[in-house]
Amino acid sequence: MRILLVEDEPEMASALGTALNRHDIVLDHVPTLAQAEEALADRVHDAVLLDRQLPDGDGLSLLAQLRARTAEVRNTPVILLTARGEVADRVAGLDAGADDYLAKPFAVEELLARLRAVLRRPGNVPNRVVRLGRLAFDCEHREASVEGAGLDLPRRELLVLETLLRRAGRTVMRAALEEAVYGFDDEVQSNALDAHISRLRRKLGEAGAGIEIHGIRGVGYLLRALA
Repeated sequence: MRILLVEDEPEMASALGTALNRHDIVLDHVPTLAQAEEALADRVHDAVLLDRQLPDGDGLSLLAQLRARTAEVRNTPVILLTARGEVADRVAGLDAGADDYLAKPFAVEELLARLRAVLRRPGNVPNRVVRLGRLAFDCEHREASVEGAGLDLPRRELLVLETLLRRAGRTVMRAALEEAVYGFDDEVQSNALDAHISRLRRKLGEAGAGIEIHGIRGVGYLLRALA
């Protein structure tokens, strides 16, 4: 899962990034509306966490632009995170197109629950469980299993697997995989993705998942069921 956080408080952004990473969530953080517009133009996010009081304006202006874009971006769930918790402020945010509203300060557990709720809504999660070969991947709980036996995968390998599964049978470009696995601020070594793929291949083979990750030289990777 990839989330865009639009928040100008660096301490809060850092704390949220640390907490969400523990739950297999890649967090892209930008502190201004202008940078948020660029981020939304460059990448597709599963959800947006949007502060209202930003250095270059009210977050609601970005929300209006978001809802006017193409369907892929327009339907992205948005949760407003703000210190403005009055009823009138909440109503204004929801009327502007926000999916939910969370007043600061808040518990990370509540934020995660609200994220799960908006992502469960029709159109956000096409299939809760994706299956290929003998592998099953629960998109809501982010768990992989082979014929009922859970696979213990670290966060980045889990993100690689999910990205390949969602596009099974099609080549996924290296750049797309790196975008799914790494955040804006992550330092990525040249062979890091290949190392994740190698370990994931070994674990899938040892578990008898009945699938293989096929490398396309100079292009990317393709996930398919074994014949």
